Amino acid sequence: MFSFINLKRQRFSRRVLIWRNKKISEHKFVLILSFVVGILSGLAAVLLKSTVHFTHHFLTKGFEEGFNYTFLILPIIGIFLTVLYVKYFVKDKIGHGVSRILYALSKNNGRLKAHNNYSSIVASTLTIGFGGSVGAEAPIVLTGASIGSTLGHYFRLNFKSVALLVACGAAGAIGGIFKAPIAGMIFTLEVLMLDLTLTSIVPLLIASVTGATVAYFLMGEGVILSIVNTQAFDLNNIPFYILLGILSGLISFYFTKTTLKIEASLKKVKNIFIKIFIGGAVLAGLIFLFPSLYGEGTQTLQSLLNGNTEGLPKDRIFSFMVQNNWYVLIYLGILMLLKVVAMAFTNGSGGVGGIFGPTLFVGGVAGYWLSHFINSFGFIKLPEGNFALAGMAGLMAGVMHAPLTAIFLIAEITGGYSLFIPLIITSTIAYLTILWFTKHSIYTHRLAERGELLTHHKDEVVLTLMKLEKVIEKDCITVGVEDSLGQLIKVVSRSKRNIFPVLNDEAELVGIVLLDNIREVMFEREKYEDTFVSDVMITPPEVVHVTDNMDLVMKKFNSSGSWNLPVLKDGKYYGFVSKSKIFNSYRDVLVQVSEY
Repeated sequence: MFSFINLKRQRFSRRVLIWRNKKISEHKFVLILSFVVGILSGLAAVLLKSTVHFTHHFLTKGFEEGFNYTFLILPIIGIFLTVLYVKYFVKDKIGHGVSRILYALSKNNGRLKAHNNYSSIVASTLTIGFGGSVGAEAPIVLTGASIGSTLGHYFRLNFKSVALLVACGAAGAIGGIFKAPIAGMIFTLEVLMLDLTLTSIVPLLIASVTGATVAYFLMGEGVILSIVNTQAFDLNNIPFYILLGILSGLISFYFTKTTLKIEASLKKVKNIFIKIFIGGAVLAGLIFLFPSLYGEGTQTLQSLLNGNTEGLPKDRIFSFMVQNNWYVLIYLGILMLLKVVAMAFTNGSGGVGGIFGPTLFVGGVAGYWLSHFINSFGFIKLPEGNFALAGMAGLMAGVMHAPLTAIFLIAEITGGYSLFIPLIITSTIAYLTILWFTKHSIYTHRLAERGELLTHHKDEVVLTLMKLEKVIEKDCITVGVEDSLGQLIKVVSRSKRNIFPVLNDEAELVGIVLLDNIREVMFEREKYEDTFVSDVMITPPEVVHVTDNMDLVMKKFNSSGSWNLPVLKDGKYYGFVSKSKIFNSYRDVLVQVSEY
């Protein structure tokens, strides 16, 4: 029965592909698919927002005030359920959604596994709904990108078209979950590093606008975060926005380094249940003491945007702190720093969530904190809601290295278009500040270390996409280190190459023989018996390992000045790689990257 269904499905797929190839050009077909991807990504965004909201409401209904010991257990249960779901049902890693998209584009031909179409929605609902201190945005971006990848590969599109559909999925997801179509498009250009061309911008706009429209239709026209008391931009406040930009850049560096360090430490814990307990216990304790850390923290952020602290928790251990102006500053400072810790322990112990939400939270708190601190001295009155808004943009620009995305996203999700200049100032200064400390964002740090990061630099993109395994040549005939010159000449006579790897008894490379090196003695037959390969071989100037990325390989070619270099695998001779083969492969990949 199943074989019959699969056969019918395959026949249908072939007919669709044949019809598409005959009737519709790939460019027009991508436009159609971008619309489909936008609809599906928007629906996925609405679904995730709804499931997280209803799960959170169901679990916390009736105990918003007072001591709630349930906070000590809910986050642990959420992470435990998430880990079980991922380990025994998905059976694949799905965390760090944006980083996975970047890896798929750089090393896996834009292919994301089909389970990503839904698995992140389920996992992040369990994590965030039960109190995980993360955001829902990165999981839904991964979902949207996976939808684009699935459709692109189903219709056998080329790499450039698949990459564009992956970006369309991400743009549609951002447009849907934030109702921010412009930010969705810019996100793909800044964070996913898609090249901006006239042929790519139209599909991105179609997907992002469609995703946002779906969200508007199903969730209403309200903005995600509303500002009641927005004040007009005052030129006199520019120095303070610059100061906020510097502060945001410094906090962004703390955000990035703390997250990477905590997650790296938890990764060393091999026992999954111990890891869940450690991460869950730390998270539960932090949430119990600071309930604003529960989930995405939207209520607290909304209050700060409106310039007050009414959204801060009451009747808790630290409730006395919100009654005093300076205690409020201490409380908010602690909250700002611990949000990063709570997020890192949530993801590091097995939870699934993103950094969008925590970035907005920390940025909003930072902006409010700075303006409230300056206002406490009484010599000037800064608009605290405006500064909270600018702080959100500053943190996003610093943590994600995406100032344009930050500017338009914050303006769109809050309706704060009148504050473009403060958003631009704060975001730009924050971005320039963090560049003093690190040139990679929290998304790209690990990929860059492994040489697996796509950038806007075309040469680097091509080298990243190239695979060393595909250019290794294995037609060179090997000779033994103890072989005589006569034996070597026999090998030369039947070889089509002018280079011969020399191996010992353990198949380890000990040298190479070049035809030019033996040209003068190869016709001196009297030397055939008393001259050995070890007498005429040379040491290769460089060796390549199969684990080397192509950028490193090219550096070895440049430093050695060689045209051919031997390749080793697990310490053994594996083959040769030549510049000519690399150049041919380089041209093929360059055509694929540039043809759309």
